[in-house]
Amino acid sequence: QVQLVESGGGWVQPGGSLRLSCVDSGSDFSFSTMKWYRQAPGREREFVADISWGGTITDYTESVEGRFTISRDNDKHIVYLQMNALKPEDTAVYYCNRQPPVDWGQGTQVTVSS
Repeated sequence: QVQLVESGGGWVQPGGSLRLSCVDSGSDFSFSTMKWYRQAPGREREFVADISWGGTITDYTESVEGRFTISRDNDKHIVYLQMNALKPEDTAVYYCNRQPPVDWGQGTQVTVSS
């Protein structure tokens, strides 16, 4: 059973940066498209970014385009989300998952406030 463990969240002031990491325990990680999602209080979980298995194709939701960068290390089974120029509206619990999805991890909290 694949386990996903997110980390790297925290509190940051507007304009700051964080890098999230997601470790995937599955042996077939290198062949999986990986996605980042987020869920703000009182809202549904939403797509943030994804990356193809080889890392050459990425996609972002419009609100993070140009500020967030998704990347992956297939040797380490890790997918990253570099988040720059953070805004208060980026505050949420961030999750990673595969496509198709597996069981969700616990996520990592990102709080952007002054």
